[in-house]
Amino acid sequence: MTAHWENIELGQSAKPPVPMRLYEGHPKYKVPPLVLYLRGGAFLDQDRDPCERAVAKALADMGAVVLEADYSSVSLNVFPKAMETAFTALNCLSSRRRQFGSVKSLLIVAGDEAGGNVAAGVALKARDLMPGELSGQVLLSPMIDPMMATASFRKADEIGMRERWSDGWSHYLRSAGGFQHPYAAPCLCSRLSGVAPALIMTSEDDPLRDETIGYAERLAGAGVQVRYKIVPSGSGWTGIYQDKEKEDKDASKQTWASQLCREFTGFVQDLSS
Repeated sequence: MTAHWENIELGQSAKPPVPMRLYEGHPKYKVPPLVLYLRGGAFLDQDRDPCERAVAKALADMGAVVLEADYSSVSLNVFPKAMETAFTALNCLSSRRRQFGSVKSLLIVAGDEAGGNVAAGVALKARDLMPGELSGQVLLSPMIDPMMATASFRKADEIGMRERWSDGWSHYLRSAGGFQHPYAAPCLCSRLSGVAPALIMTSEDDPLRDETIGYAERLAGAGVQVRYKIVPSGSGWTGIYQDKEKEDKDASKQTWASQLCREFTGFVQDLSS
């Protein structure tokens, strides 16, 4: 596994360029899927993370070429710049598939927690501005509902995240009109049809579980192809919110990682069929 940050020029209109970190595991596909990964951090973490991310590593281990975009430090995690920075990175990768994989590579945007929100917004914008280019979206417990009023969210105090998520939403949506914009809070979007197929995952003991399931059901109701999985309690899933990712030897976290790998492999097969 290799992972290093580098600047990828996005043209004269993109200043500064979006730094990306490349994860390459063992090749498993003749034509590897290309994944733009957007990390979590509750819209509060703005510094470039020097540690490799567990989710990105897991997807790369399954044969994907994963590029983690440093949208946070470029945008300071404020809407709409955060989402626009990530979308610019996606547009760049779409035009450079041959550089990282193949012109036939599936193009997928993926994110967890706050990054899952941005990924969902990017998928909506891709439907509107680059139809047919985005092959799929992977949303892992996306932090997608600024109301924070679901039944499962009551457990946020148990993992010490309620105040952090509340502060994160206030920071992300501080621009005028941000709260009502469908790209900022995709769960409020009234038009979901035509968006890329989705793999959506959460866990039984995750405070973000209900909003995640709700978004999956709304996508499916709009005719979007959805594959979703609820990981059992005790799998270590909620550790992704605190995990700064050093080499993780913890067996419980390997439980959720193995399920993510299995679901991602099935998702890629679904998209390829």
